[in-house]
Amino acid sequence: MPRGPRKISNTGIYHIILRGINKQNIFMDKEDKLKFIDTLQLYKDKGFYQIYGYCLMDNHTHSLFKEKDEYIGESLKRIGSSYVFWYNKKYERSGPLFQDRFKSEAVEDDRYLLSVLRYIHQNPLKAGMVKNIGDYRWSSYNDFLNSRTGLTDTRFILDIFHVNEQDAIPLFKNFMAQSTEEKFLDHDTGRKIKITDEEVLSYLKQNLSTDNLDFLKQLSIQERDIVIRELKRKGATIKQLTDLTGLGRRIIQKA
Repeated sequence: MPRGPRKISNTGIYHIILRGINKQNIFMDKEDKLKFIDTLQLYKDKGFYQIYGYCLMDNHTHSLFKEKDEYIGESLKRIGSSYVFWYNKKYERSGPLFQDRFKSEAVEDDRYLLSVLRYIHQNPLKAGMVKNIGDYRWSSYNDFLNSRTGLTDTRFILDIFHVNEQDAIPLFKNFMAQSTEEKFLDHDTGRKIKITDEEVLSYLKQNLSTDNLDFLKQLSIQERDIVIRELKRKGATIKQLTDLTGLGRRIIQKA
């Protein structure tokens, strides 16, 4: 079925998701995340866009872009091409890294803008990676608290809460901490998700005591099957486990 045209935002603001091809990791270590942030900064400084928020997960990114001097799709091509060229050289690989079509949704009002930003900042929390959203280094959350200049354009968001920055920050923190079941762009409305990809990855890393998921393939069959069965018990689907672990479908089914 052909994909429909993207919805154009009247405000120029978009919630953007970039995912690794076949859900593979796009960041393997700290250096990779720093390089991606530098790449975002590079094209922002050229005047192509503003960034109102972001979060880098292992196999995808969330961000809030405001178009400026060019269509956001062109800016994302620049970002992707630059980062993938560097990444492929570092890891001596070739070929694409990101899915060929980024996900986007138009953000048309302040209420939705703040709700999406809260969802973005809470991603690591809901994935079980941190206990407090402020503990996660690879998001824009702390930029708002520390009044840092640079990648995140914090002033626009804080002004929604209060024109005085010192009064706005506590209101911002309270809003970001609120528990919510709101569902945004990457929620699959076609099926009920019991466990997210991020939760599966977090469980694997904790139980394997390594970020290298290939270690799962080095376990004995009995040890490997225990891990797979526990994830299935938690609600992981066979497709999820196949995509995220690289194990064959028959192996996952038999576990």
